[in-house]
Amino acid sequence: MSFEKNGSMGFVTNRLARLFAQHLHARIAPLGLAPAQFMTLLELWEGDGLTQAELTDRLDVEQATMANTLSRMKRDGLIERTPHPHDRRAQLVWLTDKARALEQSAKQAAHSVNQLALAGLEGVDAAEVLGHMNAMIKSLREEPG
Repeated sequence: MSFEKNGSMGFVTNRLARLFAQHLHARIAPLGLAPAQFMTLLELWEGDGLTQAELTDRLDVEQATMANTLSRMKRDGLIERTPHPHDRRAQLVWLTDKARALEQSAKQAAHSVNQLALAGLEGVDAAEVLGHMNAMIKSLREEPG
């Protein structure tokens, strides 16, 4: 079987993700955010009071990665943690006012990166592309790695 990197969905997707992250980082760094913090904030802006395990599962990251991200976010004043009312081992993660105030600016930064990437897809339905990408994510999440 022959393998051509530019014909590989995994290689191209990984490269695209790195480019998105680079451009996003450049736009959110002035807000004091890193890409891992931004993706965590996206989940919490939809509804905070989640556990570290819930965030880990939703974002498909390792537990240690999420622990480090949350530690930095706490240090930076973006989140607070409170004991879980029913699980003594868990804590709930809550947004601070500082994090809430960053929502619109951070989302606008991400929107500008999305627009930049889509600029080269004239005549292509972005919603259809996203639908295919989400279907691939679903397939990969359902099959244990």
